[in-house]
Order: sequence, then C-alpha cells, then structure tokens
Amino acid sequence: MPRPSPPSAPPHPAIAPFFQPIVDLRQGTIFGHEALIRSGAGIALPGPEALLAQAAAESRLTGFELHCVEAVFAHWGRLNKPGRLFVNMSADTLIEAMDASGGTCRLERMLADHGIAVRDVTVELTEQRAAADAGALQEAVKALHALGARIALDDFGEGHSNLRRWKELQPDFVKIDKLLTQGICDSPQSVAMVRAIVGLGIAMGTELIAEGVENTQDLRVLRDLGIAQGQGFLFGPPAPHLLAALPEPVAAAISDSRIAVMPHASQTSQPNVLRSLSIIQAPALHPLTPVDEVAAAFQKHPQLHALAVVEGATPVALINRQSFMNDYARLYFREVHGRRPCLAYGSSTPLIVEREENVESLLGILMSEDQRYLNEGFIVTEKKRYAGLGTGDQLVRAVTEARIEAARHANPLTSLPGNIPINIHIERLLDSGAEFAACYADLNSFKVFNDHYGYWRGDEMILLLSRLAAQHADAHRDFVGHIGGDDFLMLFQSPDWHQRCARLIEAFNRQAPGLYDEADRQAGGIEGEDRHGVVRFTPFATLAIGAVRIPPGMFRHAEDVASEAAIAKHDAKQAASGLTVREARPRA
Repeated sequence: MPRPSPPSAPPHPAIAPFFQPIVDLRQGTIFGHEALIRSGAGIALPGPEALLAQAAAESRLTGFELHCVEAVFAHWGRLNKPGRLFVNMSADTLIEAMDASGGTCRLERMLADHGIAVRDVTVELTEQRAAADAGALQEAVKALHALGARIALDDFGEGHSNLRRWKELQPDFVKIDKLLTQGICDSPQSVAMVRAIVGLGIAMGTELIAEGVENTQDLRVLRDLGIAQGQGFLFGPPAPHLLAALPEPVAAAISDSRIAVMPHASQTSQPNVLRSLSIIQAPALHPLTPVDEVAAAFQKHPQLHALAVVEGATPVALINRQSFMNDYARLYFREVHGRRPCLAYGSSTPLIVEREENVESLLGILMSEDQRYLNEGFIVTEKKRYAGLGTGDQLVRAVTEARIEAARHANPLTSLPGNIPINIHIERLLDSGAEFAACYADLNSFKVFNDHYGYWRGDEMILLLSRLAAQHADAHRDFVGHIGGDDFLMLFQSPDWHQRCARLIEAFNRQAPGLYDEADRQAGGIEGEDRHGVVRFTPFATLAIGAVRIPPGMFRHAEDVASEAAIAKHDAKQAASGLTVREARPRA
C-alpha cells in the first residue's frame, strides 16, 4: 500500500538537503543515505560548520539543528522512496527532540507529519559538543530505540566519540573517522587501530561504517578488515538526488574475490624483553650493612650470584658473590673488615637495566666493550626503583630469543614480512576462495658468491633481490615475503604474474654482475667451492623462480601451499630459463 502524500512543508529557502550514499561493503549495494545541509539555490551562505558555530555562539544551536532536521524530513518525505535515512543531531538537540513531556516527542511528530517510517531513520550523534546532561542523553537514546529508530556515533576516533560513550549508549552503528580510514592501505598503524575497533564492534554488537573512503585500495583493506559499510567520495559526493546504484568499477572492486595486501611495518615493534624474563628476587643491602652480614646473606641464599646495595629505592652498587667470598676467606679479612660498611666492597658502577628497555637497547649492551655483566650479572629497575637481579646468561638468551621471534615477523635485513606474516597471508588467500600464484624465488650460485666476497657483499645481493621483487609486484595485489637467506616467497593475485616473474628474473640477472669485482666481471664469474665442496669456476649468480597456481578449494593449510612452491623452486633451479610453472596437486 503506497504511503499517503505528506502535507506540504514550510519552505526553507536558505538551506537545502543533500544526500551522500552509505554503501554495504559486503553486498555492493546502497545501504542508505546521510542527509547534509547546504546553501539553497542562488543563496551564498557560510559552510555548515560555520553556520553551526554561529548558531552556537548565539545560543540558538538546538533550534537551528531542529530547523535543519525539519527541512531534511520534508524533502525526504516528498521523495517518497524507500531506504534508510541518516540524519545528524548534536546530543542536546536529540534530548530536545525526544522530550515527550507534552505527550508525543517532537521527533515522532515530525516523522508522522512527513510520512516517514521511524524504522527507516538513524540519528547520527554529531561532534559539535558533548551533552550537557549525560544522563538525559542516555534516556533520550533509550526513548529513540523504543520508538523504533536507531542511533549512530559519528566520527569515532576524534572529539567526544569515545569508548565511554560507546559503552553507555549502545549505538547500532559507529562511524569510523576518516583520520583512521584514509590512506589505510599504506598505514600499518591504521590497520592495527581499525582491526581493534572491529573487535570492539563484534563484542558490542555494533555495525561499523568507514567514513572518508576515496579510493579502491583503501576500500579493499576496509572490506577485508570486516567493516560492514562505507561512505565517501568514491561512492558519491553529497548531491540533491539519491544514488540509485553504485558505479560499475566500484561495485566490481567490492565483489572482487581477490584480497587486499595489508601494509607491513618495515620496523616491527620490539618487545620489552625483561617483562617476560624471570627476574631474581634478591634481598637488597643498605650501604651501611656490615660486611659480616653480607657474608651471612650469601650463605643463607647459596643460589644468588650477587647482591645489590640500595639506598632508599635506588641501586648504588653490586657485590659479586665469587669476588666477595674469595676476599672474605682471606686470612684476617673478617677480623679487619667484618664490621665495616659493605658499600666499599662492591662495584660502584654496576650495569643497571630498566625493565622497560627494548630489544635494541639491550642488544647495544651485549655488543658494548664493557662485558662485566657476563660475570657480575646486572641490576633490574622499574621506574628507577630496585626490582631484582639478572644474570648475563639470562640476558643473552632473552635477547636472542626476542630477535629470532622478531625475525619471524620481519626480516631484519630487508624489512620484508617474515614467516608468520607469510603464513597469515596464505591463510587469508585460501579462506577468500581466490585463485593465486605462489612463486618461490631462490638464487643460483649465491653460496659461492657469499663465501668469496663475505657476508657484507652477500647482503647487498639479497637487498638487490628484495628491491627488485617489490618493484615487480603490485603493492596492493601481490605479497612479497622473505623466508630467510636468499629465499623469497611471492604471492601473486595480479593476472600477469607470469610476465612479472619473467621480468624480475631478467632484471636481476642483468644487475647482479655489478656486484662482482671488475676482474671477476671480465672473467664472467669466480672460482670457489660449490655446495658439495668442489672448487670450480662458477658463473654469475642468477635468479630462479618456481611458480605454482593455487586453484580455489584445493588446499586448507598454508604449509601445503609452501610445500608445493618449494617443489616448484627445485624444478626452476634445474631449468635454463630460471622459471617453471607447476600445477598444484592435492595433498594425500
């Protein structure tokens, strides 16, 4: 049954409603429209922000906003088209609109006057100002929900849209500010923050809308992060008419089964190693503690390698067990020194390590000329206060393990993603159902080159390969990972992946001879031991790539894909062209 024609609305010549589409990023359809106020035809007015600021300065903000809402409803009612309408209100305006002290609240009356179904309306809580009465705002939102309308928090990530408001108001939608969404395809930090917001949305039962979407690269990342809806100039600018359907290229980008390549942090954050280290809880000595009491403490705690001397909460010295007990056992030592203060019998310049030190700082300690910590150990502090002791062995082991773990996330030489991000990306590709090519790259004759010139020159060759691999991949379609050494794995979604691999091989083979000495370049290679220990003449290092096409549904685990690619690499190293393509075979 068609809706009754709404009564004619009072004219609003100075302002005109415009509408910007909000798009379902899962279906590629129009989800709704946000109403925005612009100047009426032939009328020059300041921008919306300036008008709102002026209304606030004149203490007329609530009245002005309600006037704008009335204009939006009047226009929307005349359109007589189904769909969701998002309309902006500040907190105090929503409180005023939901005031039902006269029987029916003003918002319900306005909707009824213009023939608009309440269930089609979502009120966006804007950022002009925080609510003067937080309790009244919560009651207004409850009344809005009871009416059948929905609520959205606008610009989450800036201003007053914070976690407290999200928790208290339980909104149906949260709109993520463009500060976090624009450029997300190149920002690991933004990806991490939006991923956290997605987790909050799931926990709170809230749908998310990404604002400021302006290109397909950002769109794909936001879609793959699980954002339900998007809004921005990519889908359409604010306009006086409603958008009936998405432009074909945008709809194709949303429906494309190929996944986005998430940006990778070139420098991974280093963990606080000592946070996970088992610190030795050793009693502290006062600077005036007698030497005899120090000996008694060592006898009482035979497992301790040292004792810290602490004044107040600040460590001032470290007494090493072995050195101290050797002196204490000397003839007449205890008779002469037994009652003297212990401060003079310890190292006054001990190694002190703050518990929040990162891996790089601790690595600097390990590589410094001062290696006393290997025997003496070190003092651990927390916010400059004594926390306990550590041994040199503990420090070496903890830093080594942290560096190994970090290398699994990002190779320390090339800064490319390591084994863990590689596996995560393969799993995402498998889950998406997209077809892709896994290409394993390896260098021929690299060992001979590395042994002949040394690791520094070998690193230069690996860096050359990493640069060329990145250059020959589409940063938003293809993933380049560094397994380790001269082994790389490239995961291509680009349809021209075979040509890209061929060009990569040609570029590397052309540039690699430039890393050899002039005499060796003239000779065409070097003399050296091969992998079997046989000395022979070895030509220039070349690149081999083994590729395997991965059809949808064949594999379920990343290790299966990696195994197929490794077999293809072995075949490529035997091929004259350096490039072979293998058809994937299901695992038994």
